[in-house]
Amino acid sequence: MLTRRQTLLLAAACGAVAGLAAARAHAAAPGRVLVLGGDLAEIAFALGAGSTVIATDDTALWPPEAAALPKVGYLRRISAEGVLSLLPDLVLANPGAGPRTALDQIAAAGVRVETGPEGESADIVPAKIAFMGRALDRAAAAETCAARFEAEMARTEAALAPLDSRPRVLFLISLAGGTPIAAGTGTAADAMIGLAHGTNAAAAFAGYKPVSAEAAIGLAPDVLLLPDHALEGYESPETAVRAAGLGATPAGREGRVVVMDGLRLLGFGLRTPQAVAELARALHPDAALEGL
Repeated sequence: MLTRRQTLLLAAACGAVAGLAAARAHAAAPGRVLVLGGDLAEIAFALGAGSTVIATDDTALWPPEAAALPKVGYLRRISAEGVLSLLPDLVLANPGAGPRTALDQIAAAGVRVETGPEGESADIVPAKIAFMGRALDRAAAAETCAARFEAEMARTEAALAPLDSRPRVLFLISLAGGTPIAAGTGTAADAMIGLAHGTNAAAAFAGYKPVSAEAAIGLAPDVLLLPDHALEGYESPETAVRAAGLGATPAGREGRVVVMDGLRLLGFGLRTPQAVAELARALHPDAALEGL
């Protein structure tokens, strides 16, 4: 049996070991983090690590604290020089960030670069949260955040389960140049349309492809879905639809044009349950969607 003195010494030793472990963990936690990807930036702030984020790319527009940070350019056109000038000790990148050569140059300069999980579905969000939790030393907060997200998605899916109709939706990521670019299968837009109980009118092809006005009319969409950035330079959604020659589609004739925040709609981040609910209400205006 330990004497009182031995017990006190053991407690002191355990306390010292615990203190050393905590100090090491704190030292290992990144102090200057640069986040490439609006989805990952949202998660960083939700995990309470926003104070460590020194800059983001142009897609990080939520929360407002992320939008206010210095920007290093568009996600897919990152400059290694621009990133390194901010002296980060950790870069957390969405899989779409690039070019790859720029990320390699950043890593070669001695900066830790980690790329998040890839996927175009709500199922990938918990993995993104776990990735950020590990990278930012916020594992416990990440577990809580992921559980909350999964509960919100489950409630949203349960509320939409009774819906029978599947309106045809044509998502156009761009109207620039007079030739709309539509989203086929294997895209974030296709996944979101399905989650909101719609049918992708462009399911005959994969990825994003230009579609002529004649082709769009032939796809017979009941709803035209646009990200907010596609309306830049147009007075209104209706003006944009007419300019692209889509007024003769069923959606154009009925004025069923839905515009949503691009990151919220396509980013597959923490706001995905709310984005699905918003899109579902727009696609099914006559349905009684309890709980949404």
